[in-house]
Parts: sequence; structure tokens; C-alpha cells
Amino acid sequence: MIKKMGIIRGGGGEDYEKSLKKGGEIISYLNENLDDKYKVVDILVDKKGVWHVNGFPIILSDLMNKVDLVWNTSSCPSTFLINNFSIPNIYDSRFLNSLKQNKEMLRKHMKSIGIKMPSYLLLPVYQEDFDGDKNKYIIKKAKEIHEKFGAPWIVKTFIFDSNMAIHLAKNFPELVNAIEDGVKHEKSILVEEFIDGKTDSIHSVSYFRGEDIYIFPTKNFISSEKEKIINLIKSIHKHLGIKYYLKSDFIFHPKKGFFLTDIDFLPDLRKGSHFEQSCEYVGAKMHHVIEHILNKALDKNR
Repeated sequence: MIKKMGIIRGGGGEDYEKSLKKGGEIISYLNENLDDKYKVVDILVDKKGVWHVNGFPIILSDLMNKVDLVWNTSSCPSTFLINNFSIPNIYDSRFLNSLKQNKEMLRKHMKSIGIKMPSYLLLPVYQEDFDGDKNKYIIKKAKEIHEKFGAPWIVKTFIFDSNMAIHLAKNFPELVNAIEDGVKHEKSILVEEFIDGKTDSIHSVSYFRGEDIYIFPTKNFISSEKEKIINLIKSIHKHLGIKYYLKSDFIFHPKKGFFLTDIDFLPDLRKGSHFEQSCEYVGAKMHHVIEHILNKALDKNR
């Protein structure tokens, strides 16, 4: 029997465009690979908070009659109201959403289980009325960063295209220039300690292939390092209560050890993605893993 699979996207806020894009990718993937088992229902929450199903406005309580399962790609708090209607859903945790949005909160949780993250400083959007002269503000913030942790630094501006506005600053003048570029974009700026070492993204799925936590192999680390990172990922899974999928980005420094740099709870379903390569490396297809996740979400609510 074909199940009705709702994809929630949008929801307003800074991540609105990202959610539209991510939700669209999932919709396309399901239509191309699992259309014999799932009929996709496009659920859009617009910037005003109005819910739409396949382009038509609805009230949230009507959603129960239109879907068997939902996959929430939005970080907007209103989308978590679906929990009130007992609709099986993926990425349903406000807690995980908060961790994704709040790096300091994530850092505290990781510290509690012995996992290190690079030092960082978040600069809110520059406001002339509040922050004063732009040039003085840039120098002031650069000095604050320099005093908190030394060079080199990674400077990232929170714009829609995550591949843009990223700088590696090796000295103070380069840090000033990177912050100046971020201020021009009129967005928040994240400055992180740069750790030189081997990097990799590790994908893990709950209850796949008969394992409580199935960790896709990494090619970038030697045996002793792999053993260490497997234990770290299992600790993250258990501590955060991951029900379905986790991507953990790590850097390994030969003297300082492993540092977690980011996490994500939505797999990248684009063709040629790192996730697809990891699946094929173990003789699986992405749709095998995605079908497992969807079935798990349905089983949990039966």
C-alpha cells in the first residue's frame, strides 16, 4: 500500500530559503526513487505562518487526514506543532533543532560527554545605531577574537549560499578584512579556531543492518583513529537520542585529537553527495537507507 509522505518546508525565519531548497531535494528524490511506495505531499509553511498542502491553504488539524508520515525540514517552532496531532514524523525534536541553531548549547552538551569543539566567537549583525562607527567596530571585534584565541581563524558569514563568504585569516590584518567582508553582507559572522588536520564527515543511522547504531566506514583515518571516532559517534547518538540519522563532521589533529565541527540530522540526497558515496562504499543505495528511515518512523507509531 502506497503511503502519503508529507515534506514540511519553509516556516519563516533566516532558514526559510534553506528549508525550501532542502525540502525540494527530498521531494525530488522520493519522486524519482520511491514513488512506488510513497506519494509525496508538499507541505509549505509560508513566511506568515500559513500552512499549505500542494499549494492550497489548510488548517493544521486537517493534516492528519492528508498524510501518513511527515519529514520536517524546517527549523521554525510552529512546525513542531505536528507533534500535537500524533502524526509519525522524522526530525521531530525541538531539542535537536535547538542544538542545530545554537552552537553554544551544542558545545556544552558535547563537553559533557568529553567531545571537543573548536573555539569560536559569534558576531551578531552589525547595527550602526547600536555598534557605532563601522571601522572602529571591526577593529574592536578583531581584537576581541585575537584575545580569546589565536590565529589562524575561519571566518564565515551566514548567507544563503554556504560556499560563499568564507575566509581563512592567518594574521590580524587578514582577520580585519574578513570581518569587514562579513559586515558588508549584513549578516551574522562566525569566527572559529582553525585546526589543521584530517577531516571527514561520518554518517550514522539507527537500527540499520541489525545494528543499534550503524556507522558508515570512513576512509580518512587509520585503524586506531577509526576506533576512537566510532566511540565518539556512539556517544553522540546516545546522548542526543538520535532516532534516525546523524552526520558528524570531525577534524583530527595528531597532537590535539578529534574535534567535532558540525552536526546535521538531514541527509544530503543529491546525486554524487558524500552520503551517496558512503552508501555505495558499503554496497547500499541511498534509497535503501531512506526507506529504512521511513519504515522506522512508521513502525514507531504503530
